Amino acid sequence: MRTLLGPRGCPWDKEQTFESLRPFVIEEAFEVVDAIDGGDPNALREELGDLLYQIVFQAEIARAKGLFGMDEIIDTIKEKMIRRHPWVFGDEEIGSESAEARWEEVKARERREAGTLSGVPLALPALLRATRVSEKAAAVGFDWSDAEGARRKIDEELREVDESETKEQLESEIGDLLFAVTSFARHRGIDPEAALRGTIDRFTRRFAVMERDVEAEGRSLKALDDAELDAAWEAAKSKLRATKNE
Repeated sequence: MRTLLGPRGCPWDKEQTFESLRPFVIEEAFEVVDAIDGGDPNALREELGDLLYQIVFQAEIARAKGLFGMDEIIDTIKEKMIRRHPWVFGDEEIGSESAEARWEEVKARERREAGTLSGVPLALPALLRATRVSEKAAAVGFDWSDAEGARRKIDEELREVDESETKEQLESEIGDLLFAVTSFARHRGIDPEAALRGTIDRFTRRFAVMERDVEAEGRSLKALDDAELDAAWEAAKSKLRATKNE
């Protein structure tokens, strides 16, 4: 990395900053997720390497500015993991069921001055951020006692969506509804981000089959009426189920 950023290094690399690399860090993190979802170890190895490259890149920029280097990054995470695992590196004894709660307790103590929710990155995708915020609020007792309470909140928010009179009200109520759904998913042990990704993947596969079949008949989707679109959609679903690609 120092060679790439050195006097004889890459002109483009040498122009980069923390800020200019931000989209690449996000992109590489999501490509790691894609590789995990794809179940391909070779792809995962490659994408983890790409993400690591972004970390090293940021570290070298920081080192050149006299801020910190890779050693300090490693030391910081090492100290944090030791501090947040007193049942591993200390004298505490704890069961697996209590480990997550204890972890959140230690984190909350570290960030007490800033507040319980201060550690949730603002740059997270909205659905993931909603999940993390509700998890942290629940960790300090602000939560429904069971999944049924969270489910009733969805019904309440749906009614408020229906009662919205302005676009601004509707936007606010749809946001409340989405947040309520993430809380219900958490209570039922479902990762809403993964659930939505799965739905998008299924929709994409179905749509591709539907579009291909309609075009094979010499027609276009835009030319179909609602009933024809519904029929084409159901046919695509049936075809995928028959091939076990649903």
